[in-house]
Amino acid sequence: MKKFLLTLVAVVLVSIPTYAYDAKSKVQTIGTQLLTKSGISATNVTFTVTETVDNSNFATDRIINISQDELSFAGNDNEVAAIVATEIGQIICGNASKAKVISLLQENTTKSNNAVKTFSENYKTTKKDKNADLVAVNLMMSASYNPLALIVVLTKQTGTYWDAIIGRPANADKALNVYDYISYVYPEKLKAGYGCNEYKTFVAYAQPIVSERNSNQKLKNLYVKNYAKEQKRVIKNITSFKTRGGLSIWDAIFGFLSA
Repeated sequence: MKKFLLTLVAVVLVSIPTYAYDAKSKVQTIGTQLLTKSGISATNVTFTVTETVDNSNFATDRIINISQDELSFAGNDNEVAAIVATEIGQIICGNASKAKVISLLQENTTKSNNAVKTFSENYKTTKKDKNADLVAVNLMMSASYNPLALIVVLTKQTGTYWDAIIGRPANADKALNVYDYISYVYPEKLKAGYGCNEYKTFVAYAQPIVSERNSNQKLKNLYVKNYAKEQKRVIKNITSFKTRGGLSIWDAIFGFLSA
């Protein structure tokens, strides 16, 4: 009898259908929510899932491409929101449009004055901007998604061999930047945490770094000063994007130069 019951339970369990989380089907809805809850018009904005992501033409085609590979790391709505918000952040910061401006200036110097030339040369010497991730955090908060999901999505991805050797999570620097920003701007979210192993692993990595910094008053003051500046920059970027009707400063420059 006992054997029969165990067999029956096994049959029932096998017959229950299992449903994988369909991240792709959530992209348009979540993307629209991220825009509208931050006061950004989503009219005629289409979200598409593609293998190759290029959002440099958003100002004209109103299409936001989302990486199919990155979306494979999303296990819930918060994590889809993290991936989509990052791409929106890239558009708001104009990161893809910067290259178009530089290329145009190099090809058509008759339309560029000395000030703009100097501006473009300065851009080429700067480090890669991480501000898009921080913009994504604000977008997620406005739309009631947990921004800690961005850390999870970053660290779920494949790291380098060196990461594996020293026990460092994938994309550790970017994830720590997000973690520090959330710690400064939204400490209540950090306190609430995020219930998955990837996040717990990252926190175990980050805590010694944060503790060492906080034990040094000079470094702690520098952290506060840096993220106070980043918070203002994020708000300014989002506000400017809304004011221009969905154009970053780089989109506006490109439109002026190519007119």
